[in-house]
Amino acid sequence: MKKLLTVILLAALGQNAAAQRNQAATAALIPLPVQTQWTNETVAITHHTAIETDAATAGLAVLLHTYIEEQLGISPSAQAKNRIVLHVDTTLQLPPEGYQLQAANNEVRITAYSTDGIVHGIATLRQLWQLKQKELIVPGVVIKDYPRFAYRGMHLDVSRHFFTVDYLKTLIDQLALYKINNFHWHLTDDQGWRIEIKKYPKLQSIAAWRDQTLIGHKKELPHQFDGRKYGGFYTQDEIREVVAYATARHINVIPEIEMPGHALAALAAYPELGCTKGPYKAAQFWGVFDDVFCAGSDSTFTFLEDVLDEVFALFPSQYIHLGGDECPKVRWAKCPACQQRMKTEQLKNEDELQSYFVKRIAKYIQSKGRKVVGWDEILEGGLAHGATVMSWRGVEGAVEAAKQQHHVIMTPEDELYFDHYQSLYAVEPTAAGGYTPLREVYTYDPLHAAGDTALLPYISGMQGQMWSEYLPTTQQANYMIYPRMLAMAERAWSTQQTRNYNDFLQRVAVHQQLLKSKGIIGADVHHEITYRLDSLERGAINISLQTTAPKAAIRYTTNGIAPTATSPLYEGPLRFTGTTTLRAALFADGKQQYREFQQIYTISKATGARISLKQEPNTKYNANASTLVNGIAGTHRFNDGQWLGFSKRDLDAVIDLGTPQLVKVVAANVLNYHWQKMWAPVILEFQYSNDGVHYFPMTKTKTFILNGINNVRIQVKPVKARYIRVYAKNKGVIPAGEYGAGGNAMLLMDEISIN
Repeated sequence: MKKLLTVILLAALGQNAAAQRNQAATAALIPLPVQTQWTNETVAITHHTAIETDAATAGLAVLLHTYIEEQLGISPSAQAKNRIVLHVDTTLQLPPEGYQLQAANNEVRITAYSTDGIVHGIATLRQLWQLKQKELIVPGVVIKDYPRFAYRGMHLDVSRHFFTVDYLKTLIDQLALYKINNFHWHLTDDQGWRIEIKKYPKLQSIAAWRDQTLIGHKKELPHQFDGRKYGGFYTQDEIREVVAYATARHINVIPEIEMPGHALAALAAYPELGCTKGPYKAAQFWGVFDDVFCAGSDSTFTFLEDVLDEVFALFPSQYIHLGGDECPKVRWAKCPACQQRMKTEQLKNEDELQSYFVKRIAKYIQSKGRKVVGWDEILEGGLAHGATVMSWRGVEGAVEAAKQQHHVIMTPEDELYFDHYQSLYAVEPTAAGGYTPLREVYTYDPLHAAGDTALLPYISGMQGQMWSEYLPTTQQANYMIYPRMLAMAERAWSTQQTRNYNDFLQRVAVHQQLLKSKGIIGADVHHEITYRLDSLERGAINISLQTTAPKAAIRYTTNGIAPTATSPLYEGPLRFTGTTTLRAALFADGKQQYREFQQIYTISKATGARISLKQEPNTKYNANASTLVNGIAGTHRFNDGQWLGFSKRDLDAVIDLGTPQLVKVVAANVLNYHWQKMWAPVILEFQYSNDGVHYFPMTKTKTFILNGINNVRIQVKPVKARYIRVYAKNKGVIPAGEYGAGGNAMLLMDEISIN
């Protein structure tokens, strides 16, 4: 009996060990499916696994073979011990692109109404399987899934910096994995023309190259350059290769040929297409340039139609993107041909001339059976019939287009521009500007942003934007894309109710390990320390720290020294009554994890004082007035929540110090950044009073020399005062020759200090 029990026990232990070898953990799926039911079964995919298809899915078996071979090193054979079944069922009651996946009884079955759904099921299968002992173990599961939005896109600009075909294929593989079904390929701009057009060979020999490239940020003056010729282009064969690669993965490739603006590179090759006839050069730095395609010349339209004919032949996409954004009108205003065009066509102004230009090209595109898409500036002067709008400047363009019953793709720069900084840490690599952390991408909801529910049917989807001015390497591009693209993918696919950021972070951690193993990304960027201003008192602030990093403790210092494993452990809110540099870091097992956090909190007589504004801020930079005296200075990442913005309004603030105080120094921060239509005030004045009625001058300045943050600090004749008035006069209308000329300048102000 003892021997028999021993044999049974050993057998049970052996079976348990085998079960543990084959067990697969619940997968960290992104985007999260609509319905998921896990079971205790597993299915093993080996080289003996057969792939069974029907007539519709036969071609997809090749793709699945490729994915399995990448994992196992060998391709599955027809000697079936188990099987994967790909089946299209046109009677299936699922929304478009929906699929069902079941893993049970030695079989993985993917069923869908169309092959698009099969591809998405394969993407889910790739996330389900785990490599164990030369087998891919799939957990037992039943999934029913379909997308929230029909359009799910990712954009890449290759004009400012060029990316190889191999890089594009790697990106496309990731798009397929996360069910992103459109790749928006931005091929032309002022800094380089990247697509071979055989009828116009100078586009390859001249327009594809610039003499040198800006070093550092464009706001840093004077501009400095690397002195090295830069460029490249995709041959038509390479274009076909990329399109075919994407098509095999059911990803649509949308080409963008910029017009009428962002045309300097093309004009360098063919100067007769510009209003002044040149000479022109491909731009060497980033921005918006006055030289655009001449709207008064028929040769411009002949050129663009010829270009588009070759584009049509290369791209099967129904969508053709014609740009249409950021087109200055200054050349048109002085161009006899453009002015004659306006008279002939009975156009009231240059905005209507831009609309004429876009509509004429749109009509040509539509005559070839294609659909037009453009940035929201194509609304200016009237929208072309049937055009789809990519709304990048906020929600206003989307609402306007939807009211006209045009379809909209949401691409707002505050939430979905991945060239923005993703961290407020000072050590972040140079980026375009702004602040778009992972959490903001994940919590963005295009339907909520649209407001009016009657407009919702016209919102086709959303798209992440990756402009490449500050992406000199593929490593930097990937650093900016991941993991924010994954957050966008989940928001675009998963249900509106799927909104658990902490759960998403746990799943992202798994995917980041996979991305690291493939050499696509390096260190995590979203696990860091952030702070919250809990409360503000006169002369004091109370700060709390947070992190999403699991199993990591925050240790900090306030003496300017870097934190170590023996520094004080953060256990609750911190109170500062004097100017303090807070340094903190995450520690686990005695070792620092991730990067160090630093933040200066500047306490002055104004900190926490009562403050009133004559007029409230009226831009998207609309923080509470107390933000001006909260001890936290705004950064170059201007949407960090610390700046107050005024349009067609002045800043007129009164600070009540509570009792008469001796004042020797007054200070304020001014953001002067013309590329963002942010202008320093005409004059900045400080006045004082003891009764809050009668004010007397202290000091004033008209000097703001920096293109960026001007830290205005002025020593004044000592005076006792209870009330300090700060007045900054708005620039008003942006002058000619500047970006946004004729529009309203924004006045951005932040931390006011009194000492």
